Amino acid sequence: MALFFLSYDLRKARNYQTLYDELKRFEAVLVLESLWCFKRFNTNANGLTNHFRKFIDTDDGLIVIEASDWASVNTLGTPNDLK
Repeated sequence: MALFFLSYDLRKARNYQTLYDELKRFEAVLVLESLWCFKRFNTNANGLTNHFRKFIDTDDGLIVIEASDWASVNTLGTPNDLK
């Protein structure tokens, strides 16, 4: 199972709820104000980016990164908080 980080910039409309609902379905953990982490298998960053594009507007920014190592300080959560 791979660890992924997702970050976004919601620009004009800033409708967060649909994205938050999908991240909740993924059992994601909020790390920073616009950075989440979650674990998935049988996928990659490109596939996840395409998936999450459905939950943001066309002018919003989104990045998904697969991580093999991480460290943090003063965050809201960490990958250790994942179920």
